[in-house]
Amino acid sequence: MTAPPLFSYTLRLADNALILGHRLSEWIGHAPLLEEELALGNVALDLIGQARPLYAYAGTVEGQGRDEDSLAYLRDAHDFRNILLVEQPNGDFAVTIIRQFLYAAFMHPFWRALARSSDATLAAIAAKAEKEAAYHLRHASEWLIRLGDGTAESHRRAQAALDELWPYAGEMFESDAVEQALIAQGIAVDPTLLQAEWERSVDSVLAEATLARPTAGWMQSGGRSGRHSEHLGHLLAEMQFLQRAYPGATW
Repeated sequence: MTAPPLFSYTLRLADNALILGHRLSEWIGHAPLLEEELALGNVALDLIGQARPLYAYAGTVEGQGRDEDSLAYLRDAHDFRNILLVEQPNGDFAVTIIRQFLYAAFMHPFWRALARSSDATLAAIAAKAEKEAAYHLRHASEWLIRLGDGTAESHRRAQAALDELWPYAGEMFESDAVEQALIAQGIAVDPTLLQAEWERSVDSVLAEATLARPTAGWMQSGGRSGRHSEHLGHLLAEMQFLQRAYPGATW
């Protein structure tokens, strides 16, 4: 049976937030500074906090009795609908910051636009998430400027990370039949309308960071339809272990 468009749309947003939140949580105990360990942990909590009401709403829309826990922990990799960018490994600190920057530069205007959705539940979730995304973007931008305009080594690593992750950015601006149907109803956001603002934001920070924007070219795609990199399976094996090992376990 084909899933309702609103379920698919909400699930995509939830999966993006959960997977990136888990990636950032992997820095706990490994961040370069104690202050940054706390900052990354807080961003991760924000993202997981965004995922929870989205999963709960998706379960309600689907009407099959699945709650936020079952959607997060009892689906296999091919059932996840997150973009490929958020599942990429942390790499060094520059990779993590570039990944966070590219995503947050999109999500800040996205949440602002979704807060005007005709769907009251999505609008309420977006209104809260917009404030969090503003901090996420500021945090990542400040670090990117430090790295890019810092030492020769930090500049090299930041540029290498940008070049590596840039081909994953294009997927954020794709839209398909699921989204187009909801855009026509005033529920979803047309991502193509956000690209100009995203590019201005990205170009401004890259200029201050003395980093070169990669040339436009072929972009990676497929995550939103369940075609993922090998990295997602490894991430889920760790994230879902407890629920899979002890089904239905409660505290």
